[in-house]
Amino acid sequence: MSEVKNILLCGVGGQGIILASKILATGLIKAGYDVKMSEVHGMAQRGGSVTTQVRYGEKVYSPIIGKGQADVLVSFETMETPKWLDFVKPNGKVVINAYEIPSATILSGAAEYPQGVIEDISSKINTTVFKAAELAENLGNIKTMNVIVVGALVKAMGLVEMVDWNEVIKETVKEKFVDINIKAFEIGINQVQ
Repeated sequence: MSEVKNILLCGVGGQGIILASKILATGLIKAGYDVKMSEVHGMAQRGGSVTTQVRYGEKVYSPIIGKGQADVLVSFETMETPKWLDFVKPNGKVVINAYEIPSATILSGAAEYPQGVIEDISSKINTTVFKAAELAENLGNIKTMNVIVVGALVKAMGLVEMVDWNEVIKETVKEKFVDINIKAFEIGINQVQ
């Protein structure tokens, strides 16, 4: 692959976005790609925005994705999606975890959670939407939501067969959580056509 591919992940602090990016980057490195990753934590510990950027290809010179360059935008929280939509290529994809985390402004009653976000985005760009939180709860651990999302992303990018993702998960998550995260990854893969 000579073309560099760009993946932008966004969400809210505490959703495991950094771990999700590490799983993705580790798998891409094992598949033989040059990989660059950057992360912006913001007010992550207080539920603020978190983004990571993963770029991979034969040779990648910068970890930064510019506006209009992301092949895929992966949103772990619905309201974060529109903030980053400008970064997606016109023929790019958006993968949305339909999950709402109310901001402090919404919790205080000063604003309402925006409605119609998913419908608006879906009308503009190739979008896959699913409820990873419900899937994670059904699996028995809400914290596996991030790995479910990674599984969906890997499927959306056509990366499933390139590497043994079970081995990647074994290397990147704590040993006691390996089995449940392998199941979570498979659930995520099955969310994308």
